[in-house]
Amino acid sequence: MSNLDRSPVPSVCGGRGFVVAEPVRELLSPRRVRLGESTEVRRLLPNLGRRMIGAWAFVDHYGPDDIADEPGMQVPPHPHIGLQTVSWLHEGEVLHRDSTGSLQTIRPRELGLMTSGRAISHSEESPRSHARFLHGAQLWVALPDAHRHTEPHFEHHATLPTVTAPGLTATVILGDLDGAASPGTAYTPIVGADLALTRGTDVRLPLVPDFEYGVLAMSGEVRVDGVTVLPGSMLYLGCGRGELPLHAESDAGLMLLGGEPFEEELIMWWNFVGRTQAEIEQARVDWTKGTRFGEVHGYDGAPLAAPELPATPLKPRGRMR
Repeated sequence: MSNLDRSPVPSVCGGRGFVVAEPVRELLSPRRVRLGESTEVRRLLPNLGRRMIGAWAFVDHYGPDDIADEPGMQVPPHPHIGLQTVSWLHEGEVLHRDSTGSLQTIRPRELGLMTSGRAISHSEESPRSHARFLHGAQLWVALPDAHRHTEPHFEHHATLPTVTAPGLTATVILGDLDGAASPGTAYTPIVGADLALTRGTDVRLPLVPDFEYGVLAMSGEVRVDGVTVLPGSMLYLGCGRGELPLHAESDAGLMLLGGEPFEEELIMWWNFVGRTQAEIEQARVDWTKGTRFGEVHGYDGAPLAAPELPATPLKPRGRMR
C-alpha cells in the first residue's frame, strides 16, 4: 500500500517517552485520503494525536465501496524500505505484484504480508474481473534496526489460526493471541487480530499488560470498554490491560492491533521508514534513478513518481503531537 499524498509530512515517531503506561480510552478520528481514481481511505495512523501502536505505524481503512462499474483499487508500482505491509480484506480481492517476482491475489481473511527490508517495490490493483464490493485495511509494521536491512520477501497465508468464544471468532493475523500464533513472520512482539462478533455478544478478550493496544472498527456497532466505536474510527487503549470488554450492539467486525511499545525513533516520509533524513533522501534518489528497488512486471501503467522533499529539516515530534 502506498501513501499517495503528494505533499507528505515527515515525522519522527517511536520511542517510549509518550507511551501511555495505563489503560485509557482515546478515540482517534480518521483523515480522508484519495487512493487512485475510485478509492477513498480513512487514515487512522499516523494521527495528529498518536503515531504508533506497538510497531504498527500506518493504518488505512477503506470501503465497503461499490466498485461494480469502477476499476477499484489501482496503486501503481511504488517503493518501500524499513517496514512490512499487511493487506487485510473483508470483501473483494487485491492483486499483489512486487519486484521479487511475487504475483498473488489476496482474498478476504487471507494474509498478504510483504517485508520490504532494505528495498522493494510493488503494485496493488483490483483484478479486471472483480467482486462488486471492496472493503479492507492496509497496515504497515515498522521493522526494528536489527532486521530493517533484511532481504525483501512476500508471504501469503490463506489459512490462519482462530480463537473462539460464544459470539466471537478472532482470526490471528500477526503475532499471537491467547496461545494461537499466526504463521506470518514478525520481528517484534506484536499482535494483529480480526474480531467477528455477533449481535448481543458480551465477551472479555485476554490481553498482555505490557502491550499497548488499539481497536479499529471495520463494520457494525460495538462498545469497547464501554466506548462506542463506529466503523472507520479507532480507539487507543494504552497499556496495563489484562483483558478487554467487548459488547456488540449489532453484528460487528473489528481489528485488534497491539504490541510492545516500539523503542526506536523512526522517520516516516512518503513510503519510507528510516532513521535519518539522509537515509530518506537517498531512498528517494534511488527510486527516482531506478536503482535498488527492482522492477514490478505486469502492471499496466507507469510507476509512481516520488514527491518533492520539504525544504525544511525534519523536526522530531515523538509519538504524539
